[in-house]
Amino acid sequence: MQSSAISVREKIGYGLGDTASNIVFQVVINFLLVFYTDVFGISAAAAGTLLLLVRIFDGITDPVVGGMADRTRSRWGRYRPFLLVMALPYAGLAVLAFTTPDLGENGKLVYAYVTYTLLMTVYTAINIPYSALGGVISEDTTERASIQSYRFAMAMVGGALVSALTLPLVNLLGQGDKVFGYQLAMAVMATIAALCFFICFWSTRERVQPEAGPESAEKFRMRNFAGDFFNLFRNSQWAIIAATTFFLLVLVAMRGAVTPFYVTYYFQTESLVSLFVSLPMLAGVAGAVSTNFLAKRFCKVQLFNWSMIGVIVTHAAILPLGRDQVYLALGLAMAANYVHMIAIPLVFSMVPDAVDWFAQKGHPKKMAMAYSGHLMALKLGLAVGGASAGWLLGYFDYAPNAVQSERTLNGIVLIYAAGPVICTLISMAIFRRYQLTNAYIADHLSGAQPTDADALPPKTAPAVSNQHSL
Repeated sequence: MQSSAISVREKIGYGLGDTASNIVFQVVINFLLVFYTDVFGISAAAAGTLLLLVRIFDGITDPVVGGMADRTRSRWGRYRPFLLVMALPYAGLAVLAFTTPDLGENGKLVYAYVTYTLLMTVYTAINIPYSALGGVISEDTTERASIQSYRFAMAMVGGALVSALTLPLVNLLGQGDKVFGYQLAMAVMATIAALCFFICFWSTRERVQPEAGPESAEKFRMRNFAGDFFNLFRNSQWAIIAATTFFLLVLVAMRGAVTPFYVTYYFQTESLVSLFVSLPMLAGVAGAVSTNFLAKRFCKVQLFNWSMIGVIVTHAAILPLGRDQVYLALGLAMAANYVHMIAIPLVFSMVPDAVDWFAQKGHPKKMAMAYSGHLMALKLGLAVGGASAGWLLGYFDYAPNAVQSERTLNGIVLIYAAGPVICTLISMAIFRRYQLTNAYIADHLSGAQPTDADALPPKTAPAVSNQHSL
């Protein structure tokens, strides 16, 4: 599996695609729940249910988009055309999702369901081909990790800027009117997102070509898409990655959704909300950049486990903090996101490794379908995490724009810090079964002649046991 090095220019260009994705992703994660409850006037419980149901529906569209992308043939490749076609609809729907027409309670809820569903559908149509593109820029596993580290560094840069600027833009453009301010702020950011997708399209190339044969002539038929999708679950290594990702994104959504509540009500410093969102993202940039260097020295599996231990330790340290320790909480939040973002590029770079392993068993490579299933797990994690935050806020008697009870404040802290600890422990338990170490890939998937190409190394083999010596 020989591959020439990919230029930094192309890696940055590819990364801009996730800058564009994160302009909406981070606003949705960090501000949509509080926007729905405190600006649009939807109850926390209803908003939590909305986040769950829409993302469940969104998960249904993932394999359809993945199947379409894998079967697309154009002079620009399979996946790049989606960036060009879907960029403007993505930007327009982002603005509509943060627009608040003057409707009754039921009308507001219907409008929120429709606009959020359309936004997530278009997000799927552009983000799955974009993710699959990262698997066909290069075949080399180290280059794939490097490409993903650039991707998530650029994602966190975009996310940090957006998170730092969202509320100031809302206040500046709205002049005290948050309804109008959110709409205008989103219009500015969505325009930038569309431009980033266009640059990503022109900066990248698809070097790994689809295999010749009957499968290249498959038509756009739902039964073919369904077959590709269900075949994913026969790939044990992909299934482990997907399950691990699910719980990691429950963590992200739960913590992100409750961050404004944690800062505003527990510490009573609403002015620091932007810092609590943006500075941890900047720390995440450092984490993603660190992955680029650390992955060249350490096994990806070992590095992932180290980062998970860091996530547990940093969140556990937040739990006992008093209400006068806001800056210590901010520092720990930054440390938590730093170690967390070491892991995320690794997980995404493992998806094409799992596809290559499965292909060696005689199955066709379906890169977009693999990423569509992976992103479905990601979105379901976001759905469960976001919905859980809303439901738990309701359980702990949260009342919008009011002084919160001690029970509510303690509940907010538990959602913010204890939830991530639980999710990370579950992720680590699942990930222990992942066995595509760097050593295994070098011996079995890089052109070497293994003694048993179809078999995973036994759990007692040194290459695997060492990875868990933590």
